[in-house]
Amino acid sequence: MSARRIGPTLDQSEPYWPEPVRPPKGAPNILVVLFDDVGFSDFGCYGSPIRTPTIDALAGQGLRYSGFHTTAMCSTTRAALLTGRNHHSVGMGCLANFDSGFPGYRGKIAREAGTLPEMLRAHGYRNYMAGKWHVTPLSETGPAGPFDGWPLGRGFDRFYGFMDAETDQFAPELVRDNTPIAPPGTYEDGYHLTEDLIDQSIRFIADHVADAPETPWHLWLALGACHAPHQAPKALIESYDEVFAQGWDVERERRLARQKELGLVPPDTVLPPRNDGVRPWDSYSADERKVFTRLQSAFAAMLDHADQHLARLVAFLDEAGLREDTLILVLSDNGASQEGGPLGFVNAMGPFNFRPEPMEEKLARLDDIGGPNTHSNFPHGWAMASNTPLRRYKQNTHGGGVRDPLVISWPSRIAARGEIRHQFAHACDLVPTLLEVVGVTPPDVIAGVPQAPLEGESFAASLFAANARQRKKPQYFEMFGHRGLWADGWKAVAFHPPGSKFEDDQWELFHLDADFSEVKDLAAFHPEKLEELKTLWWRQAEVCKVLPLDDRFGPRFAENAARVQGHRRRFVFHRGMGHLPTDVAPDVRSRSYAIEAEVQLREGSEGVLISHGDATSGYSLFVRDGRLHHALNIGGQLHVVSSDRPLAPADRRLGVTVRQRPDGRTFTLTIEGQPAGELTTRAGFATLISWSGLDIGLDRGSPVADYAAPFLFTGELRKVTVTMEPDQAVEAEAVAAAELARQ
Repeated sequence: MSARRIGPTLDQSEPYWPEPVRPPKGAPNILVVLFDDVGFSDFGCYGSPIRTPTIDALAGQGLRYSGFHTTAMCSTTRAALLTGRNHHSVGMGCLANFDSGFPGYRGKIAREAGTLPEMLRAHGYRNYMAGKWHVTPLSETGPAGPFDGWPLGRGFDRFYGFMDAETDQFAPELVRDNTPIAPPGTYEDGYHLTEDLIDQSIRFIADHVADAPETPWHLWLALGACHAPHQAPKALIESYDEVFAQGWDVERERRLARQKELGLVPPDTVLPPRNDGVRPWDSYSADERKVFTRLQSAFAAMLDHADQHLARLVAFLDEAGLREDTLILVLSDNGASQEGGPLGFVNAMGPFNFRPEPMEEKLARLDDIGGPNTHSNFPHGWAMASNTPLRRYKQNTHGGGVRDPLVISWPSRIAARGEIRHQFAHACDLVPTLLEVVGVTPPDVIAGVPQAPLEGESFAASLFAANARQRKKPQYFEMFGHRGLWADGWKAVAFHPPGSKFEDDQWELFHLDADFSEVKDLAAFHPEKLEELKTLWWRQAEVCKVLPLDDRFGPRFAENAARVQGHRRRFVFHRGMGHLPTDVAPDVRSRSYAIEAEVQLREGSEGVLISHGDATSGYSLFVRDGRLHHALNIGGQLHVVSSDRPLAPADRRLGVTVRQRPDGRTFTLTIEGQPAGELTTRAGFATLISWSGLDIGLDRGSPVADYAAPFLFTGELRKVTVTMEPDQAVEAEAVAAAELARQ
């Protein structure tokens, strides 16, 4: 609003100062701590032997929910948590990795679905985020954006974290606000992303208090823990070997017994049979059990490590006098991950490029697990134990995929101490709950865009009363064709085998109020109830943009890659450019291509010209000891070709040409366009290059080859050109398997 009156002179004018936006009286600070791929039973206060004293203390100072549900995947749950609507309704029906061309599957949150920070900003809040985003199409995460789907484009005032589904915890791909940055430390000097994210969170709040102490803040802390790669301090990993030595069968029994003692599950809850394909622990050899135990120890240590650093954040809130008026929520985005397969991985990158990882190799690398040159994930049996006492895993709509821990603490307002709430709640209920607690209503318009109504239902009443009413609205579930619907304590659910007909899916019916673990299928006893819920599912699916159902994992990824980048054959990278995420870097999988760098070599010049990937997988073209080298890294196994002649100081064109052949690939080094060394190998990038991106003139992460990162090029690098041939031939389903493992 302008001045009240403006005349020719000051004495004929009247100034005006608009009232600043003020938050509702008593509006709390809000801290959301979102874990990744942590199962229902993984927190200590949910039955686990994993040491989580910080989370347990928060639960002791507040509440635990036994009926909190998510959407079975990371992008989708985050979209629901951020918007208060169902994930398909806002365009995030599956993953941020692709756009299927249908309204419910855009891979990007619609503008009609305002986010929590966008809603809170209008009421005076400052909004900060640290950690994982993954609700922006990965094709839009490059240095040119577009940035409208990045955290700062969706309501956050400051951001420090990573854009993709996962990142290496010792050498992450970091972004500050809208700019990629290098990590502030390395594995060698003790760096770990979790510690960094907590440091940044404390910095955000400390800065806020220094500048605007009377203004409430909202911090969204989305940790990388415990998504693969499972990485943590070595001594902490080894401390868990004895804890889990008796295996997943014993561990499930122990966790269920503990859950009954805690009152999380009814006394008559029984364990379901092992998930499909999970063998008894005792059926494996001693060496296999040793490997499986260490893989689980890495997962446990990652969670323990995160809890230790979360303690620093909570202690800071106490020290700053903020704890009493801060509403803290600790939760997970979905159930434990099945992406480790039946045997787990020390480095998943090899198998995803058809380089087997036999048990002998896993055993030989036992002490590497959880370290900087591994990409480890645990086997199905341990994921099953994480989800105790629930069936199946992340990606599935049975309890193991969608029922998750939720801890809430707000000392000044929530009187309960250590109580449990059994009401059903869903990820899309979070925003309505927080808005009710703050005392505001959802806006009708944000930035000129009319808003879709919230679909979640507030569970704020349950914060203050144990007997608060149950959720009234039914809630559907869908992921990769798996379906489910909860209504009035009943649940209908269908597991969908990929490629089968949807009409052939076998629906099950459970009365969750009397069958927590979904083991008593009542479909044959109450067929009318099942039909009622199935009909309701289809009605919800139509309203919430779930249709058309699509279980084509491979074609979804392949079509998206072809649509977004398939036309592009030439990339030019000039000196001075920053980091390029893998999804916008040249796609050199299963094809012929050429790389050429224009440089000026001086006496003793050395370093990386171009690198894509990290110690687990990737490629690098570099100069060392006066010669040109190209390293192909497949699951940690190096294939190196070196020039057959030295490089004299001068302006040079240095490159490598790769030819795809039926019997393998030929890598030919070139100097001034002329052959200078050759290697033929069957190894290559079949389904993925790396989850780490591309650099020019250095290798900023964990190193692709046997040099010390960042191995800066000491000559003058003018530009690097990558030219790709149109002969790419990737197997869609194999690509899908690799892509799903990164979610």
